[in-house]
Amino acid sequence: MARTFQNIRLFQEMSVIENVLVAIDARAGANLFEAGLRLPSFFGKRRAALKAARELLDFVQLEKFANQPASALPYGYQRRLEIARALATHPKLLLLDEPAAGMNPAESEELITLIERISERGVAVLLIEHHMKVVMSISDRIVVLDYGNKIAEGSAAEVRANPRVIEAYLGKEAAR
Repeated sequence: MARTFQNIRLFQEMSVIENVLVAIDARAGANLFEAGLRLPSFFGKRRAALKAARELLDFVQLEKFANQPASALPYGYQRRLEIARALATHPKLLLLDEPAAGMNPAESEELITLIERISERGVAVLLIEHHMKVVMSISDRIVVLDYGNKIAEGSAAEVRANPRVIEAYLGKEAAR
């Protein structure tokens, strides 16, 4: 399992590709002994890690920014970079905590497409999100909470028509 956070947590002064390499190295258990002695095995692993990082950056459409500092990326691209770092760990489940927070409509649409592509790769996605367009566009199953209590569960159509959901989010008058 891997997760992203509502507040972006990148190494701001490192390059975009270095941010992804940190996640790859953490998963692979980078060996300081091999690196220090500059053993051939280190260079082979490094080439493989760089290739994997570039593939992930291509997947999230950030390849052209690989050598820029993460801090230079626009907000929506920083979100994508954080997702690339999470994907570098090869999770079976990806938890996205409010990934559309602070995004404009165009960035949200790009995010929807990216999440669909992640799902197509066989990675299950658990989404915590308040932007209903994002939730309704990509969710197979939705669980709705109201003050921490589950009030509905089902498909987007079922949840959209659920009187308890309508009442909780639009008021009693709207639920009638």
